[in-house]
Amino acid sequence: MGGATAGKSLPAVVVCALTLLSAGCHAIDFYESGLEAAVAPQMEPPSELAMVSLPEYRIEPPDMVRIETLKLIPRPPYRIEAHDALMIRAFGTPYNMPLDNYYTVSEMGIVDLGPAYGEHYVMGQTVEEAAETIRRNLQYVLQQPQVTVQLARSASAAEISGDYLVGQDGMVNLRGFGMVYLAGKTVTEARRALLEQLNKYFESLDLSVDVVGYYSDVYYVIVAGADASERIESFPITGNETVLDAIAQIRNLSQVSSKTMWVARPAPGRFDAEQTLPVDWDAIARGGATETNYQLLPDDRLYIVDDQLVAANQYIDKFTTPISRLLSITGLGSRTIRGIQVLGRTYNRDRRY
Repeated sequence: MGGATAGKSLPAVVVCALTLLSAGCHAIDFYESGLEAAVAPQMEPPSELAMVSLPEYRIEPPDMVRIETLKLIPRPPYRIEAHDALMIRAFGTPYNMPLDNYYTVSEMGIVDLGPAYGEHYVMGQTVEEAAETIRRNLQYVLQQPQVTVQLARSASAAEISGDYLVGQDGMVNLRGFGMVYLAGKTVTEARRALLEQLNKYFESLDLSVDVVGYYSDVYYVIVAGADASERIESFPITGNETVLDAIAQIRNLSQVSSKTMWVARPAPGRFDAEQTLPVDWDAIARGGATETNYQLLPDDRLYIVDDQLVAANQYIDKFTTPISRLLSITGLGSRTIRGIQVLGRTYNRDRRY
């Protein structure tokens, strides 16, 4: 049975082999016609009329961060300091001479309640102790006065509010309130970190945090010179710059610079590839075209090539100018010496005896 089965299946195998041999050798075509399709609009590089929003900004050195205290109540027992604002209210005062207002503690630790109620030293006291001090002093002018003192604003609030430079270590120095690491954080995350640090010193607080100096994200403009040098300038990026904006930032753009330029965009890490976006300067400047007026992203390089003819002319001048000056000096010296030699002859010829 086994031999009979093999015999019957043999013609099928032979037929398959003959079919493959008759087909010949053909390369497998991997071409995909869909590759000819235009790039989807969302894949086009962002340009003047099709800009994109940059990702949420992350603070890095040397950015400048602004912190403003909206509410700041120190943890008890709080000791009154100079420049604190106190809300002082007294009961039992004459109708036409109320004592109900905000008062600032002076450098000497004194609150001045006016001519009628005098000055009172409260530096270093708690609000309860300050209220008792003022009450005792007012007993000389009022009958059984009652005094309340509340901290309206701590001088520490003014000390914390301000602009802070993010150091090379990513920290901001809050002076008497410690150091806080902000590098790599968004504004929301930075506010949370600051609140966590200041919560050690204040029982109730609120802050506003903003970035007022965007110095860590930049783009570069590189201008090639005639002598093979390259002038490099960096500019802070805010998310709204285009190639035209970058050119407008360049002062004293040399005549060597040509209209040949491109944007070099950094490739993702570990990819050995170049991303270059050619710029049509005539179309942008003269025609108002926007396709190649690309939006610049952080770390982009706008490269401007030197004009080859002007560069060659300056390159030749670099070597010929010193020789020309040397020949001019040599010629001047020769004429001077010749003039000295013939000076006497002319004098003798014109002399009269």
